[in-house]
Formats: sequence, C-alpha cells, structure tokens
Amino acid sequence: MRNAFKAYDIRGIFDVDFNTDDVYRIGYFLPRLLNADKVLIGMDVRLSSQTIYENLSRGITDAGADVHFCGLSTTPMIYWATAKFNYPASVMITASHNPANYNGLKISRSEALPVGFDSGLSELLELAENGNIIPTEKKGVVSSFNFRDDYINFLKPYFTDISGLKIAVDCSNGMSSLLVKEILGHSPIYLYDTLDGTFPNHQPNPLEPENIVDLSKCVVNNKCDFGLIFDGDADRVMFVDEKGRFIQPDLMIAVLSDYFASEGKYGKCIQDIRTSKSVTEYVESRGFEMYIWRVGRAYAALKLREINGLFGGELAGHYYFRDFYYSDSAYLAALIILSQIKKAKEKGISVSDLIAGISVYHGSGEINLHIADKVAAMDTLVSKMKQAEVPTKIMDFDGYRIEFADWWFNIRPSNTEPYLRLILEARTPELLKEKLDAALKILEPFKNPLKHGH
Repeated sequence: MRNAFKAYDIRGIFDVDFNTDDVYRIGYFLPRLLNADKVLIGMDVRLSSQTIYENLSRGITDAGADVHFCGLSTTPMIYWATAKFNYPASVMITASHNPANYNGLKISRSEALPVGFDSGLSELLELAENGNIIPTEKKGVVSSFNFRDDYINFLKPYFTDISGLKIAVDCSNGMSSLLVKEILGHSPIYLYDTLDGTFPNHQPNPLEPENIVDLSKCVVNNKCDFGLIFDGDADRVMFVDEKGRFIQPDLMIAVLSDYFASEGKYGKCIQDIRTSKSVTEYVESRGFEMYIWRVGRAYAALKLREINGLFGGELAGHYYFRDFYYSDSAYLAALIILSQIKKAKEKGISVSDLIAGISVYHGSGEINLHIADKVAAMDTLVSKMKQAEVPTKIMDFDGYRIEFADWWFNIRPSNTEPYLRLILEARTPELLKEKLDAALKILEPFKNPLKHGH
C-alpha cells in the first residue's frame, strides 16, 4: 500500500500496489482524518473502479459516516460539488492518465482543498497501516447524488457559439465523454468519445506524442482550425494547431489572460516553476501579476487560494480558476480558450499565428535524466551556472529555477521516480543549444548508465 501513496494522491497498479483491503482501511480512517460525517464519491470508467468504490464505501460507512455516490464523474465535477455543496470530504476514484491497470484515489477536504502527502495523506497512510478497525454499531448510509444539471448550468455562461469554427475533439475514451456534447455541442468532429476503461485506441495521456497522432491527422485531413484532447479523468485538456502540431500547454495560460483582460478582470495568477518565460512576460504585459509556484494541484490550488488569484496553469495542462473554487477544470479551460480562438479567427488569425505571438523563447522540453544522487547533481549544476553568469532571479522551491538575462533553466527531482527533470529556454536557438550542451555536460558524471532519456 505504501507504494501507492504519492505526493498528490493515492495511485498505482490495482491488486499490486494496493488492493481491496487497503481501500477498505483507507475508507474507514478517512472520516477520522478529515473530521467528516459524509463523503462525496465519484469514479472514472476503469474496470476496477466499481470494486474500489464498494470497498471504500464499506470502510466509510463502517466508520459511521454517510456516502453520497455520484457514479461516473470527471475529477473536476467532484472538486466543484465538494465546494458547492459543502462536503467535508470527497474522493474521486481514478488514475487520471495512467494505463488501464492502474487506479487510485484523489482526496479533497472541505472547499475542495487538495489532500496531498504533506497535507494529510501521510497521516492517512499511518492510520491505514497501523490503526485498529472497530466497525460502529450505527453504520453510515449510502445514497445517490446527481448534480449533473447544476454543473451544466454553472458552465453555461461560458458557452460560446462555435459554429464558425471547425474543431476536432479527442476524448481518449475517458471521462470527458460524459458531458462533452452537452458542453461543446454536435458540430465538432469527435474521436474516441465512448466511455471505455480499457482505453482501446490510445493511452489517456495527451502529453505522450503517440497519443495525439490520431487527433493531429484528423485536424489536418479535415482542415480543422484546431483540435483538443482530454486526459482520462478530464482534469486536463491540451491542444493542437491547424497544422496538427502539439501546443505546449503552458502557453495557453497566456490565452486565458487574453480572455480575462477582455472581460476587464485583472489580478494575480499562477504558473508552475517549469512554465515558459514567454508566458510570464506575455501575461504580465497584459496587466496581471504572475506568481511562480510548485508543480501539482496539491500546491497550485492552495497557492491560488492563498493569493486570491484569478486563474493559473501548469506545463502539464492543468488550468485553475477562482470561479471554480480555485481548482482545475478542463471543460472550463476549453470553453474559455475556444472563445478566444473564435475571436482570433474572426480577425483572420490562425491558431499557429496566435501561439507564435506568445512563444518568443526556444525551449528544450522536459528532459528526464536517470540520476540517483539528485541533490548533488542539482547543486553542482546550479553552482557552476551561477559561477559562469550572474543570475537575474533565483527560485529554490521544487528544485531550482535560475533565470539569466536571455535564458533560464529549471532542474527538479521527480516526486515518484529516480529522475531529475531539466527544462531550459533561451531567446535564440543558438543560445539554447549552447546552454543545454553545457548543462548536460555538467550532469553527465551523475547519470546512471544507459538509463537516461527524453
């Protein structure tokens, strides 16, 4: 079970990393951890989700708390309902973008605040491993809860007439299929829009290039204006331009800023420590105050709430909104970005031109380096780069982000794997190559043989 407890959630191969007994124990101790008399539960379409639900629910009710079950849901639906209907705790049964044999639990407390390893999961693990279970005489009650209409009504003000746009939508056979046609209508070309927990067409992870091949072909062959693709639990959405080229997800934070500026709404926003400096400079030029923070919802949602930020996003395709209880919503992000792409088309601006106007830095992409001694490698790289040139800014949370006049890099340890992740950006391709070659040369002695890669 311990292997399944990650930085942001509980996740692993079902019946290998965690099993039904583990889920029961987690359910039993969850109400105690979050001081909850009722727990909202939703699930994705994975084949193991129903079994996990039954054991989780049994644990919760044996502890004396009630279960309100929503059935099949997107992850953001559960975040929204947790806050909207004042639940003290919720669980979304999902493994997000992982393969079909994985599953997991995304846990939130009141106001949809994330429960990560630093904010409750470590205590839950201790209880689940070592606590005594004594089922209560008065068991909790299980009931159904359907808030679908409320959720659609919340999103309706963001609906836009997209009849003038030709778009392709890949649902990855995941949870976005649940409501996507009620939200985007029937004019888009839909791919893999049936719910299927075996994910027969491609893995539900849009960050992997092989998983966007079909969408890219569809966009090009049908002369679409652009395409969008959801991950398995529909908390992330990503885009390809009219040429079928993948758009780096953090660049869409800049497009979101255009929307809020057009609405006359200004304020603070967040990006993660990996986000392109193109985004920072663009968003700040629009009149917003940008905060850079750690990777992952467990940190981003809390930071956005702390600063009362308007919106934010991450390199991985999460987009957060104050009006969504500071949580991430792929549907909401898609609707807002659609409205901006429609405006651009009306001015004769293609999606590729829109993005070219934002992306002024040249980037390496995220490079994974198989390194055991992560701290020594990071410290050596930072030290040598600082000796060679005076930084303009130093950030030392979530690894390091060191900025210089014309380039920057972020080096951070993976939370779950023996990798260091390196991103480097520069104003010219030549400078990018020079600095990337220098960084990789410094890190070379630390790498484990034959196990590094992109």
